Amino acid sequence: MQQYSARGVHGQTVEVLAQRILTGQLSEGATLDLTGLQAEFDVSLTVLREALRVLAAKGLVDARPKRGTFVRPRGDWSLLDADVLRWHFARSQVPGLFDDLHELRAIVEPGAASLAAARATGDDLAALDAALDAMSTAGSDAVDAVAADLAFHRALLAATHNELVQRMEVVIETGLAERDRMVHGAGGPRDPVPSHKAVVDAIRRHNPAQAARAMGELLDQAIEDVARLEWPHRKDPA
Repeated sequence: MQQYSARGVHGQTVEVLAQRILTGQLSEGATLDLTGLQAEFDVSLTVLREALRVLAAKGLVDARPKRGTFVRPRGDWSLLDADVLRWHFARSQVPGLFDDLHELRAIVEPGAASLAAARATGDDLAALDAALDAMSTAGSDAVDAVAADLAFHRALLAATHNELVQRMEVVIETGLAERDRMVHGAGGPRDPVPSHKAVVDAIRRHNPAQAARAMGELLDQAIEDVARLEWPHRKDPA
């Protein structure tokens, strides 16, 4: 999954402007003061325009004669773009955003596990087993644990042998990466190996219904892990 590089002045300019748009600091319809931004960021007009081209390609901004460059309505944003997702998830700890991720995963991943149980090849099972091994050996190393979890879910989608399902990797992996970093940063989830192994065992037995159920139970555990986080300004349900 390719992402836009934030390296250098150009990349940093893209990141800052994207965050301002996503947080509403630059509101929908607002016209950008290019002269002011150029002075604030201390960049050339060429660098600023290149940054705006990146954001325009992702549906965040547009330019019109006499109006200038402005922030497009949220409905025009490419929310499934890997970078927009990453910026969106990373901009702040917003519980509702992770609720959306869980709902999406609940729609996609049990079905993916069912397909994988019907279609997985020996290579697919080897990739799932390798991810499980990496998960087991990661221990308390958050970086390795996150990488292993992403590898598992990537291998699961690949095992469906459905190209459209595999493309959901962009959404699931981007959101999952941010979710995993937060959970591990807060002390880590419960041992993830048993729930993930149950999915692989069902796939290995070529039992679609059991694989879907096991994935559903894994997702229930993921919801509980996020629920344990202490969100800023979060109100407990009445």
